Amino acid sequence: MKTMNVMGAALLLALSASSVWASTPAAPAKKRPAHKSVVIAPSAPDLAPVTLTPEQMAWAQRVVVGVVPCELSQKVSVEPHPQHAGHFVVQSGKQRFAMVPVPTSTGAVRLEDTSAGAVWLQLANKSMLMDQKNGRRLADACANPEQQAVALAMEKNPAPSLLEPLPVATPPGSAMK
Repeated sequence: MKTMNVMGAALLLALSASSVWASTPAAPAKKRPAHKSVVIAPSAPDLAPVTLTPEQMAWAQRVVVGVVPCELSQKVSVEPHPQHAGHFVVQSGKQRFAMVPVPTSTGAVRLEDTSAGAVWLQLANKSMLMDQKNGRRLADACANPEQQAVALAMEKNPAPSLLEPLPVATPPGSAMK
């Protein structure tokens, strides 16, 4: 009998709560955009400059600047910051990033905008703009003329496979009969 009273009280409470909710007007629904796209908030290129180390300044000398064509008809512009030595403004479409060089152990040139989570990588044969926060590439297969030449050379003379054995060298003077 006691369980019945508890269940009855719970049912009565649920019914009274639903009648209160039904009598209060619903808040107007917020209008959503037709499509949802993830966009990194652009960083203001005039943010307070980060103090760069001598090593970062040395890496800044290696950054290739200019407009670089990418796949899917995209373009990325990499320009030195007008007021801050060693800093760069990287732009792709409407997204702008204030980036600083980050030394790497591989020799790749890396620029980062830590507040936006954006990274610009310049390799020997291509460059790419990445969104680290969302784990995706914003622009890929970007290549200036020097990088295109390296990519072509890599196609013509591919590196040996790490899984294949190296060819056996024949010692000089020994002739195969």
